[in-house]
Amino acid sequence: YFVNEVKTTSILVDMVEFLGREPSLEDYWRSIILFGKNVACYKLALGKALLEVAPQSKTIITLDELAEPYSRYVVEHLRLCDTQSQSANKPYPFLEACRQFRDDEITKDKLIEITAREGFKVVLNKFHNLSFGESAVKFYDKTKGGIILTDDSFRLVQSLQFQDLVRENEARWRLVERAWDLKIARQLIQVNYDNDSNLFFTSDRNNRRVDLSTSHDSLNGYQKGKCFYCFGHISLDSASEDFTDVDHFLPHMLGQQMEQLNLDGVWNLVLSCQTCNRGEGGKFHRLPNPKYLARLHTRNEFLINSHHPLRETLIQQTGKSSEKRGNFLNNNYQEAQRLLATPTEKTWKIKERNAPAF
Repeated sequence: YFVNEVKTTSILVDMVEFLGREPSLEDYWRSIILFGKNVACYKLALGKALLEVAPQSKTIITLDELAEPYSRYVVEHLRLCDTQSQSANKPYPFLEACRQFRDDEITKDKLIEITAREGFKVVLNKFHNLSFGESAVKFYDKTKGGIILTDDSFRLVQSLQFQDLVRENEARWRLVERAWDLKIARQLIQVNYDNDSNLFFTSDRNNRRVDLSTSHDSLNGYQKGKCFYCFGHISLDSASEDFTDVDHFLPHMLGQQMEQLNLDGVWNLVLSCQTCNRGEGGKFHRLPNPKYLARLHTRNEFLINSHHPLRETLIQQTGKSSEKRGNFLNNNYQEAQRLLATPTEKTWKIKERNAPAF
């Protein structure tokens, strides 16, 4: 139904496709946060700290000033999960200081002092690094004793999706820290979806459930904050009229007929605006048009190249190569079409509200 020969997808190809021809500031930010090879929490903590200080409209931020939110976020996560690095047994002065503060062994002033001295030695130089080089857009420049926020940082604050970026950063952090903490080989980690609570979860070594993040927050960045079908704006704010729905691409009602297929799998979950999902003329339980298959494949490849547990789960669910994953989608779509007795001309589609985002 889509390109028969699905090309082998490299991270470089995916990044070029993710950024698109006219990437937005949000696209550049997401490429830094979502596609990094995280081995410790530093980039994610710095990302949250930058999103906090940028709205203050102060151009020069000293390391002491940056150290407060940066260390605060790490301490908050240490209270949730003590493992904040793949090298859990290697002592890091900054992380140890955060643990000592968490355990009331040092004062906040001492924590800030150690953070300013030890916490930024590597991350400030590498924050903008991508898998194939440096981001074309930088959100700060280093200066002696601190950083200088760029105009792009202040423009990012004014973007419609700014608050969603904070939640996406947090969701990614929750995913990677749990992967480190479980100490399970990456290929054995299975992320599951709770349809009632819209939560992604996994299990620890004692088979106890470990909640990770909401599916909304985890998936939104890979769709660039856009509805999967019409590319209209969606929001992660439950109070917003644009609050997103989670939609099963292949209808969930097929579960009894396709018992061997996990329709609650990450591969089949997309974020949709309420109009497309359940508004007048919405998709509801209908089969989407085959043109959306290529889009689903692209979105899944973004996730696979994002280096966190969703990658391994998707590979387990759909195949070890891009070609196999494309065939998986094609084959299951054709089976769904047969079971629903829906000819292609009767499948659901909707007019796009904005230019394609991916």
